[in-house]
Amino acid sequence: MARPTHPSNLELQALSVLWHEGPSTVAELHESLPDGKERAYTTVLSVMQSLERKSLVKRVRVGRAYSYEAAYSQEVIVRRATHDFLTNAFGGRLGEAVLAILSAGTLTPEEKTNIERELQRHKAMAAKKTAKKAAAKTAKKAVKKVAKKAPAKKAAAKKAPAKKAPAKKAPAKKAVKTAKKAAKKVAKSAKKTAKKAAKKTVAKKAPAKKAPAKKAAAKKAPAKKAAAKTVAPAKKAPAKKDAKKAAKKASKK
Repeated sequence: MARPTHPSNLELQALSVLWHEGPSTVAELHESLPDGKERAYTTVLSVMQSLERKSLVKRVRVGRAYSYEAAYSQEVIVRRATHDFLTNAFGGRLGEAVLAILSAGTLTPEEKTNIERELQRHKAMAAKKTAKKAAAKTAKKAVKKVAKKAPAKKAAAKKAPAKKAPAKKAPAKKAVKTAKKAAKKVAKSAKKTAKKAAKKTVAKKAPAKKAPAKKAAAKKAPAKKAAAKTVAPAKKAPAKKDAKKAAKKASKK
């Protein structure tokens, strides 16, 4: 909703009549303006036409005449006027403005009760504002404390993976151990197979080398025996002959 245009002082008087008396015609407004000054009917008509152009009033046809009613509540329109009056006349000091207004006239009992009620409401609003400010301060302090503690928690969270790193490396160590065991087993089995193969090759080659030696020895043995047989008789034969010759010589003598 667009913000309403600020009315002039005479337009505010006409609106005050509509807020308190309800929808009114130009003639009724002409008789009821608060300042009581004598004005022409056309002057009041021009004021109402100006309010209609500003969309501050609505015109409704009632019989032959037109009736006007306020388009906004008093609180909406007066808030800006009151703020301007308080700022321009009293420098924003509300207490002085209230005292000045009270000294301008007398209050009826009903007005007094309304003012007291408004003062109580004002106190309640002030208490709420102070409570909100206190809550905001405590919330800010809590946020600051949390913000200070947060970096330490983040640092601990960042360091935590470094402590857990050995747990991640444990499977790698196990794999290395298992690999070493497997390598040892393979080395042992390879040594065993190499020894067996070496024994088999030696066993196969040994008879081949020793057999010729034995056969050669066997061959040489008969040769030695044959030599002994042949040599022995050859040596013994001359000895016998000499002995016979010696015996014959001895007998002749």
